[in-house]
This record gives sequence, structure tokens and C-alpha cells, in this order.
Amino acid sequence: MRKVAGNILRVLLLMAVALGLMGCSGAEPEPVPEVKLSVWWSEEEERELLNQTIEAFQEEYADEALFQITVSIENIVTTRETVLANPQAAADIYVFADDQFETLRRAGALLEITEDTEQVIADNGGVDNGACCAAMYEDKLYAYPFTAGNGYFLYYNADYFTEEDVKSFDRILEVSAANGKKTAMDYSSGWYIYSFFKGAGLDLVMNEDGITNTCNWNAADTPYTGVDVTEAMLRIAYHDGFINCDDEGFIKGIQSGDIIAGVNGAWNAEVIKKEWGEGFAAVKLPCYTLAGDNVQMCSFSGYKLLGVNPSSENCYWAMKLAQRLSDEQMQTKRFEMTGDCPSNVNAAMSESVQASPVVAALVEQEHYADAQRVADTYWNPSSLFGITIAGGNPDGQDLQYLLDTMVDGITARPE
Repeated sequence: MRKVAGNILRVLLLMAVALGLMGCSGAEPEPVPEVKLSVWWSEEEERELLNQTIEAFQEEYADEALFQITVSIENIVTTRETVLANPQAAADIYVFADDQFETLRRAGALLEITEDTEQVIADNGGVDNGACCAAMYEDKLYAYPFTAGNGYFLYYNADYFTEEDVKSFDRILEVSAANGKKTAMDYSSGWYIYSFFKGAGLDLVMNEDGITNTCNWNAADTPYTGVDVTEAMLRIAYHDGFINCDDEGFIKGIQSGDIIAGVNGAWNAEVIKKEWGEGFAAVKLPCYTLAGDNVQMCSFSGYKLLGVNPSSENCYWAMKLAQRLSDEQMQTKRFEMTGDCPSNVNAAMSESVQASPVVAALVEQEHYADAQRVADTYWNPSSLFGITIAGGNPDGQDLQYLLDTMVDGITARPE
């Protein structure tokens, strides 16, 4: 009886093993989901770095998803308009400047970031840091910061200027003229001429409705009036050492040797450094002469952000990829390639970043900078005003009239 029972047990064991083997050989692995993502980036020269980062991301999560990620180049200046024209057709992830944040958020074109939110905020300096403030609304994160250097300051060639010279706009112009050279600034851009009016204590703010502005740049009853500021701008424009030019003209002037100083931003650092070599230097904006006083020029601070489209079919993976494209490693590599100042605090503390004159200038200028929060009606009137002043007010128009006309346009309600 014991022998029969043992034989039966052996048979049952063999059957169990056989069934187990059949189950193993017949089981099919769980299918890996296909994830399609699209990215709109802003710089063609960063495509190789972008592709390398995406490939590493795909390899890390290869067991979780089969990725199809496409990259296109979209001008950061027009990102907002392109996205809002057809949000459903926009990329899953896109780069934009922080001045576009409020319009995109109000239009529902920015997904609230819900993956690793606390870590992203901590990596970028905390909720009170400018980069995080630029990406948040009512304590909620709506974008990933990835630069903190989208502001402006003064570049100068130290072969011509001393550190004392560059504290004063008047002195900078004197040195430029004495050497048959020029100092550049773009009067046609409201982004730059803000520096004169804000330095004078005059105000420009976007209203709560998000589409109109309040502006007193035409004030006649303030310590420094709008006419005072305009006269100061005209004196600069008239000077032999000054040239009004846009970004492209600025770089061409440096490459030709005609421009030895100018107000510009970090994105051109590598090009300028290549031209000036050991003479390459940067510092906060200078003081300018206003109604007989030396007044510190102010500026807009600015940040580049990565947004995730709420219309994405793969929001979770879009957030994961956007976090990777804006992390410490990516920001450090971008700085080494473009000179863009990182918003990530660890990246900003790296040796290469800390050694940069551009970063030092941005940090110094930050004390005199405001986040760019203006409605669209600001740009065209301020540009027209700046062009008129850059040309020396050729028709001799009354300065108060010019100011009133500009402010009327800036504060107008869009149709």
C-alpha cells in the first residue's frame, strides 16, 4: 500500500511539473504600450543634445513604454500664438518665455504639473525663487523652469573700458566715441527701453484681467517725469558713441569691430566671447543721467519654461520627459553650449557656471529687475515710441504728446 501511494505521489509531482512547464512556455509577456510624444524646442543648434537626452530617457524606460518622440523647432517668440491657434495640434511639450505664461495658462494650454512637483520646485530654488514664481499660479506649478538668464545686462570689451568706466552710461559713450566705436542698445524694443522708465520710478503693470495695462510713463507730477526720461534717452541717441540696433545688428557690429559695448542678453555670450577673447566682460546695467542725477537702469528679468499640453494623449509621460529635459544635467550642458544661466540651483552652483561673467552680471542686475508681466498692448506703442526717439525725434514732435500717445496705446483695451 505504501508503495502504491509513493507511485501515485511521484505521478502527481511529474504532472505538476509538466503543467508548470507548459504554462511557462505558453505565457506571453505583457505588451509594452506605445507612447507617442512631440516636442517643440527653440534652438536648432541644441538638437544633438536634445536627441541624446531623449535617447537616454527612452533607454531608461524601455521596459515600460515603446516611445516615438518627434522634435521640431518652434521660434520661442511665436510659441504662444502657435499653440493658441490650435491647442489640440500643438506639441505635447513646448518651450516658451515666461512672459507668455499667463496668457497660456488662462487659455487652458498648460497642464498642472502633478508628477514630482515638490522635487521640481526644490530643484529650482523653492516657491519664492523667481524661476518658480514665473511657473506657478496660486501655489500650483504649471511649467518646468529651465533657464534663469533670460534678462539683460551690459557687455563690454575690457580692452577699452575700466571697471569704473562701465558704471556710467555717459562715460561708456565717451570712451566709445573717443575710439571711433559704438555702444549699442535696441530702442525699438519695449523690452529694453523699460530700463529707463523703471529706473526713474515710473510704473508699468498688467491688470488683473490679463489683457490691459496700467502705465504712468507720461506722468508730469512725479519726482522724475516722463519728459525727463525721454530727454535723457534723446541725449543718448544723439551721442556719437551710440548706435541703435537689434540683436542681429549687435552681433554683426561686434564681429566687424565697430561695437565695443552694448545692452543685451546671455543667449549671445558665446558669440561675443569668441570675438573679444580676453577682453570679454559683463556687468549690471550702468547708471544714466536723468534730470541731473545718476539713476540706476532697471530691467526685465526673464525665464524660459517647458510647458505640457493638456491635450496630450500621454500626459504622464510628457511630464516625465519634460522633467528630464529641464533637469540639472540638461541645464548644465545647455549652459556650456549656449551660456544660458540655469534655474536649477545645483547646476547654477557648478564650477563652470560660477566662473561665468554673465552669471555674475545677471545676479548683480537681479537686484534691479522685475518679472515681465505686461499685456500685449504694451509692445507696439513702446516700440514706435522707441524708434522715434532713436531717430532723434526727426519731426520735432512735442515730447509730452509722444508720451501720451504711447501710454494711450499701452493702456488701451484690445478690440
